[in-house]
Amino acid sequence: MSDTVPEGAGPQEPTEPAVEPAYDPAAPAPLNIPRIPTGDAEVDAQLERLGDADHLATDGHLEVYEDVHRGLRDALTALDARPGPPAPPPSYGTRGPSPSYGNRS
Repeated sequence: MSDTVPEGAGPQEPTEPAVEPAYDPAAPAPLNIPRIPTGDAEVDAQLERLGDADHLATDGHLEVYEDVHRGLRDALTALDARPGPPAPPPSYGTRGPSPSYGNRS
């Protein structure tokens, strides 16, 4: 009989059971609000960015909301900057006052 201990057969440390974290109502949690695509890629990207706030503590929401607001405002501003169709010409020509305007009989 030998007094040597084979490798890997040494004393094992007790393993601790996995502890599930307790429920913390203040912890970040997704709101699971559906985001319906608008059809405008720029706007849809900003709306998806709102999902980033789901994983942040409340004090981090402001930065995301301001960023999304800035992006949506820029998208609206870009709509105003795009040239639209030309204005239709007036249906009547520019006329001056009738010749009898200042002459009463």
